[in-house]
Amino acid sequence: MFLRFSGKSNANQKIAWSVSIHHISLAELEVLCTHLYVGTDLTQRIEAEKALLELIDSPECLSKCQLLLEQGTTSYAQLLAATCLSKLVSRVSPLPVEQRVDIRNYILNYVASQPKLAPFVIQALIQVIAKITKLGWFEVQKDQFVFREIIADVKKFLQGTVEHCIIGVIILSELTQEMNLVDYSRPSAKHRKIATSFRDTSLKDILVLACSLLKEVLAKPLNLQDQGQQNLVMQVLKLVLNCLNFDFIGSSADESADDLCTVQIPTTWRTILLEPETLDLFFNLYHSLPPLLSQLALSCLVQFASTRRSLFSSPERAKYLGNLIKGVKRILENPQGLSDPGNYHEFCRFLARLKTNYQLGELVMVKEYPEVIRLIANFTITSLQHWEFAPNSVHYLLTLWQRMVASVPFVKSTEPHLLDTYAPEITKAFITSRLESVAIVVRDNLDDPLDDTATVFQQLEQLCTVSRCEYEKTCTLLVQLFANAQNYQKLLHSPSAITVDKAIQEGRLAWLVYLVGTVVGGRLTYTSTDEHDAMDGELSCRVFQLISLMDTGLPQCSNEKIELAILWFLDQFRKTYVGDQLQRTSKVYARMSEVLGITDDNHVLETFMTKIVTNLKYWGRCEPVISRTLQFLNDLSVGYILLKKLVKIDAVKFMLKNHTSEHFPFLGISDSYSLSDFRCRTTFYTALTRLLMVDLGEDEDEFENFMLPLTVSFETILQIFNNNFKQEDVKRMLIGLARDLRGIAFALNTKTSYTMLFDWIYPTYLPILQRTIERWYGEPACTTPILKLMAELMQNRSQRLNFDVSSPNGILLFREASKMICTYGNQILSLGSLSKDQIYPMKLKGISICYSALKSALCGNYVSFGVFKLYGDNHFDNVLQAFVKMLLSVSHSDLLQYRKLSQSYYPLLECLTQDHMSFITNLDPPVLLYVLTSISEGLTTFDTVVSSSCCTSLDYIVTYLFKHIAKEGKKPLRCREATQAGQRLLHFMQQNPDVLQQMMSVLMNIIVFEDCRNQWSVSRPLLGLILLNEKYFSELRASLINSQPLPKQEVLAQCFRNLMEGVEQNLSIKNRDRFTQNLSVFRRDVAEALRNDGSSELCSLDMMS
Repeated sequence: MFLRFSGKSNANQKIAWSVSIHHISLAELEVLCTHLYVGTDLTQRIEAEKALLELIDSPECLSKCQLLLEQGTTSYAQLLAATCLSKLVSRVSPLPVEQRVDIRNYILNYVASQPKLAPFVIQALIQVIAKITKLGWFEVQKDQFVFREIIADVKKFLQGTVEHCIIGVIILSELTQEMNLVDYSRPSAKHRKIATSFRDTSLKDILVLACSLLKEVLAKPLNLQDQGQQNLVMQVLKLVLNCLNFDFIGSSADESADDLCTVQIPTTWRTILLEPETLDLFFNLYHSLPPLLSQLALSCLVQFASTRRSLFSSPERAKYLGNLIKGVKRILENPQGLSDPGNYHEFCRFLARLKTNYQLGELVMVKEYPEVIRLIANFTITSLQHWEFAPNSVHYLLTLWQRMVASVPFVKSTEPHLLDTYAPEITKAFITSRLESVAIVVRDNLDDPLDDTATVFQQLEQLCTVSRCEYEKTCTLLVQLFANAQNYQKLLHSPSAITVDKAIQEGRLAWLVYLVGTVVGGRLTYTSTDEHDAMDGELSCRVFQLISLMDTGLPQCSNEKIELAILWFLDQFRKTYVGDQLQRTSKVYARMSEVLGITDDNHVLETFMTKIVTNLKYWGRCEPVISRTLQFLNDLSVGYILLKKLVKIDAVKFMLKNHTSEHFPFLGISDSYSLSDFRCRTTFYTALTRLLMVDLGEDEDEFENFMLPLTVSFETILQIFNNNFKQEDVKRMLIGLARDLRGIAFALNTKTSYTMLFDWIYPTYLPILQRTIERWYGEPACTTPILKLMAELMQNRSQRLNFDVSSPNGILLFREASKMICTYGNQILSLGSLSKDQIYPMKLKGISICYSALKSALCGNYVSFGVFKLYGDNHFDNVLQAFVKMLLSVSHSDLLQYRKLSQSYYPLLECLTQDHMSFITNLDPPVLLYVLTSISEGLTTFDTVVSSSCCTSLDYIVTYLFKHIAKEGKKPLRCREATQAGQRLLHFMQQNPDVLQQMMSVLMNIIVFEDCRNQWSVSRPLLGLILLNEKYFSELRASLINSQPLPKQEVLAQCFRNLMEGVEQNLSIKNRDRFTQNLSVFRRDVAEALRNDGSSELCSLDMMS
């Protein structure tokens, strides 16, 4: 079969593209394709990539693509042609309309004449058609939208063979996906306008067409052995799914947030969804098709179940929900298909969406509800019992039950919800299945679900709500299971105990402790009763007894999983029953006081701290236990009232006096510890220093005693630093000390306490850190902790660095930071060029920390930088030169690609332009151009921290220039130096007028066409740019107005007149505020003007690119 499409071209005709073929033959091209797609030699593949990139940029690209398609002997040659065409039609500066029409028609005819091409080739060629159609959606030729004929073209395919039908469906599917795909390199407003127009003009017709095809499939007997028939059904279902997954309102919902999804179906689709046949069609398809296809039918039903509530009136919604529930009942009564993991997973998602979108009060009113909730409960129980089957799907079932139970207090309906019957059964099934899984895991040596802590925690947090429904039953079950675990004590002390039995018992205990922590953490203040609190006490008693049993057996009898479970329980108990606002007389302590002598939260805190100290003593080699223990300690040390209680506890006093590796092995520097394990030391010292601060006051002796272990370490390093004796040990010691000191510095938030630390570290120990940077600059494991320590010391948090007026400490601290940044900057640049995977850890990470430290110093308001020049001190100049050197070694793309780097560089630049414009104006022209280009590129980034900093920096530069021009006529003698600085900047701008003009274009583009998230920030530099470049602003305005149809031109002209109404020729705050207000109105009015009637292409975007 051979189809002809509108336009002149067919598969045998030369398209109106470049005619000559030079340099490279067809055979050579095919060799390159082989190297690129199937070659194993990395060098050959890189060379092939280079050659093919050159091909895409060459004027002969189109003719080579046609050659590959028509004469290529392999599928990879055709794939290369499709890839090149895709890149060609996606360029920012598009090909002429006629050429794009020719390419589209050529490809349509090509795939029509060769329907048996390799699937990946067909897919790649169809993507080219989809891109051409999307990017040319608004383009008009002879009063017609030339690229919207695609649906009519596809209908020709649907009249052909099965292969042609499949191609037609794939074209619609790819087009729908392409229309929904956000290309962040293009303006989001343009994408939204095209997507909205496609939604309103074509998407409903595509869905109706797809549903009619599916009805035809069901109407005749299915031949599931026919591969072509199966493929067609699959592609049609994918098409329906793409239609339902369309981003209808531009919300760009995060796909990972699956549980919060509502499908914003357009109102015009209402009639389709109200027809019962629509849902019945997909339920029937599920029951008729094999698993690979039936799961796609279920995926469509998931989207139908998520349809927005507001689409229907209340009676319509009840009827629609009734149809969904009937479908659920039918699936659960015929559960054979759910044995397939794909079907099972989609069905679980379907059930979860029912409760996401419908209220429990609506569900109980459905006639089939009692029967369906029984079936769902049985299905859930069976799923939980088969814990090894599709574990990721259980999340959705637990989400359903969690939300159902959470809704119970708010149900006003008189119909029974039956959750008090089924929720305890779900809880029991979860608990018993997890305990029973342990024996199978241990004996068959399977992956332990407890090792996947993220999944375990997620499931437990869902279970905590379900478990509090009919809480008495949950508690009775857990108490009974704990009683069954009593023989663990005998196993511990029995020398003949079988290892397998012991491992099983330990696994069960770990699960039980997790479960007790979960149910205790599920307590809600407004639904809890004294009886429930007493039950929590009963359960907690057993865990505290287990803690005592486990700790007395250390270090011989230890189990990491039980320890991690205990820490989970302690944290849940802390959140629920220990805190500043909680009642001291809770019934939870009634049973605990009888059995354990724990009468209130003070006793509990003692137990907590004893456990923390025990863990830190005996679990030093187990990083998971140590880090979780320290996180628990850190959480405890945050509240002031708790801190006051904690410092009275003997265990805390012990820690404050004995924080050495002798008592806490994790503070050691043994080779058995990974350097990454040292990170937890920062957390430890942060918490410890908070505890120290409670009663420290101005007691310098107490502080010196606390710092004694660190003093001893530094003195040891001082003695052996110059020898080659155990250099590795010295390095590890320094890394540990830097992490310890950073934790201490982070917690010292008062001037008095910070001064004590500064007097301790300077001048004795900071030089050691300087020498470390100098010696091991090429080892990030060593330099990063030290640079982070310096950055922390520079932070003027809570005004802690505002030293006394007679103190030079601020300047001394800055000089040390300057030395360190200069040393690091000079040394790191000596490493030369680094590979892509090495450049961030080896270089850019350190540079970003240096910039962060420098920014803290410049904005900290504790150093008078004018003093340095006055007294001939070059530390300030040196650090600024180091800033420039490091900056010039970084490409613009890396500045924006690495988030931490951009979020330290741009705020630093903001500080420099605010207070140090003399430095900016003194930069060499290439450096200044680099800085201004970085601002220009940062303006368009999606990171609002970066774009706002760029706007502010640009505003300071523009304001400085504007003020200089305003003063130029006066030329007072006393400001000669400032006048010269301003003159240098003015001269640079006159030599490079396009710099500011480009930035004005970018800002106007953001205001008019983009989703501007920081409008106030954008408005501030824009006024200065307009006043400095009034002629260029007039050209921009004229270009935008003239690009629109005549009826809109006057409306836009009025918008621009209103923008400058009442705005004077100055940059006073009052005048800026007036402009900002005008700009807000201008943006709204222009958006309104451009929104009406989709006939005009946003061609002004090219002018402002």
